[in-house]
Amino acid sequence: MTDKNAKRHSLSSLLKTGTIAGAAAAVLITGVPFAAKYAYADAVKVQSTQQMPSFADVVSAVTPAVVSVRVQTRATQASDDNPNFGFNFGGPGFDELPDDHPLKRFFREFGPGDQYGDRGPSQRPDRWQHHGKRKDGPGRLRPTSQGSGFFISEDGYLVTNNHVVDGGAAFTVVMNDGTELDAKLVGRDPRTDLAVLKVNEKRKFTYVAFADDSKVRVGDWVVAIGNPFGLGGTVTAGIVSARGRDIGAGPYDDFLQVDAAVNKGNSGGPTFNLAGEVVGINTAIFSPSGGNVGIAFAIPASVAKNVVSQLMKDGTIARGWLGVKIEPVTSDVAESLGLSEAAGALVNQPQEDSPGAKAGIKEGDVITAVDGDPIKGPKELARKIGNLEPGKVVELSVWRDGKSQSIKVTLGTLPDQPTMASADPQSGDNQGEAPTEQTLDNLGIAVAPAEDGKGVQITSVDPSSDAADKGLKSGEKITSVNNQTVNSGDDIVKVLADAKKEGRKKALFQIEDQNGNRFVALPVG
Repeated sequence: MTDKNAKRHSLSSLLKTGTIAGAAAAVLITGVPFAAKYAYADAVKVQSTQQMPSFADVVSAVTPAVVSVRVQTRATQASDDNPNFGFNFGGPGFDELPDDHPLKRFFREFGPGDQYGDRGPSQRPDRWQHHGKRKDGPGRLRPTSQGSGFFISEDGYLVTNNHVVDGGAAFTVVMNDGTELDAKLVGRDPRTDLAVLKVNEKRKFTYVAFADDSKVRVGDWVVAIGNPFGLGGTVTAGIVSARGRDIGAGPYDDFLQVDAAVNKGNSGGPTFNLAGEVVGINTAIFSPSGGNVGIAFAIPASVAKNVVSQLMKDGTIARGWLGVKIEPVTSDVAESLGLSEAAGALVNQPQEDSPGAKAGIKEGDVITAVDGDPIKGPKELARKIGNLEPGKVVELSVWRDGKSQSIKVTLGTLPDQPTMASADPQSGDNQGEAPTEQTLDNLGIAVAPAEDGKGVQITSVDPSSDAADKGLKSGEKITSVNNQTVNSGDDIVKVLADAKKEGRKKALFQIEDQNGNRFVALPVG
């Protein structure tokens, strides 16, 4: 190698060494290679003066007011021959199982009524002796359910769900610090799934207040606190997902939907807004698996506040009662009756001797308003009437015969189990003559006068017709069309012709079957 080439080689080596040494120095000094450090210097980083949101202040303030509720029931009368000792683990057919069936052997040996079945006391482990205080047999209290609740007054009134306390004989409230207190049932309301308990202790309890849920918006933050799976004192957070949910739980469904994690044991627990006010009471979840999937339902504070105050005062709920069976007004029904919009509640059947029937409410009427407040549908009418006091006189706006009219009704008291008047058709006097069948091609049905002389019997239905699509079946009876009684096919044809002259495209048919009445809108032809 020449001197010139040697110098060039040495310079190249020095540059490489310097580069490596420089990179090494960068690693030693900064801990990050120069190239990586340069890349991180360009990374996006948001500089914000806002503090990250926290629910800690709300939780610390309201947690002392939230409790776990444990419920016990009494065992049923035991049979000497039943190893279950009153506990129906196997259902109605348990005793029918063979004596050598595995389930029967298991409960004979380990049944809860007598922990060790036929074995005598001397064969039982000491830990099951309960220090001589155990009370076996019928009437013994046993744990059956647990849920959540919260205090609403400093003197010990608390709210939970009816389904938590239903059937209970003894109730225990577990405070957030582990203190256990006995409680008594003040009152409950199955229709809204609410119950009130009372703890009689000489102390002032931390309690919470109901919010004005009319101000709750979809998207607002909420915090749920409860006793999921018996863990106690669990906090979850989410938002209000929807309002006014109807989940088929009862006639007064108007739930808030939230996505805060709610599971078994959260029932009766509160959902709070960020001011620490109760916006709802956790009641149900939608879950194919049985666990949280982010869809929970809470009774709104406005509903709970009214019911709870009545339960605290009287122990029971007295609701206004109209006494009519109602159904939704669909667009087809609205068209057939000449209504401008599909709103209100269609009267299917007034109950005999009910306040509505006495005031003159008829089948086929559409109740559109109560004391001037518009009614959107049957649920809203049921809630509005139920929130009124028995004996109150209300003015109903009713759509009948193509025009609106007002009817005043004095509300009754909602019975514990209201029933509709059952149909009691009287047998007709046809002297053995076969009814004359008539085909109504425009409707796709064939009809004949009913044997009892009331209405028209459907004898066949074209499976490709609108009538079939709407569920009409052979054997059902048409009792009226557009609120006009019909007793023959000619009566139906006449009513349809009149409707067509009035420019209506559909007519309202009242259909009667073994389950009661319903209304169906069909084209006039």
